[in-house]
Amino acid sequence: MNRKKSFTGNVVYSTDPSFEGSDNLSEIDTLPPQNQHLRIWLERKGGGKLVTSIRGFIGTTSDMKILGKLLKTICGTGGTVKEGNIFIQGDFRDKVLSFLLEKGYSAKKSGG
Repeated sequence: MNRKKSFTGNVVYSTDPSFEGSDNLSEIDTLPPQNQHLRIWLERKGGGKLVTSIRGFIGTTSDMKILGKLLKTICGTGGTVKEGNIFIQGDFRDKVLSFLLEKGYSAKKSGG
């Protein structure tokens, strides 16, 4: 049985009737491209499959998804955005790096 965990803050229970929980966690505003310091990694997943991972994006989830969609379109492949990272299927480090630099992001290759 798989249960989803929900974050309700550090408060487990409150007897105060006027207590309002902090369920509306605000997201960090997206930094402009020149202030973003992105790292491009190559990861090997199960079955020997390669994935290009872009880490270090600071901003809203919707802006990260928009950037992920642009990168997937440029590379002509699939991918996903999860856990604060953008994953592109395959080894597209050079193509992703040139696109990000062209758009004004501060990016460089990292890892092996």
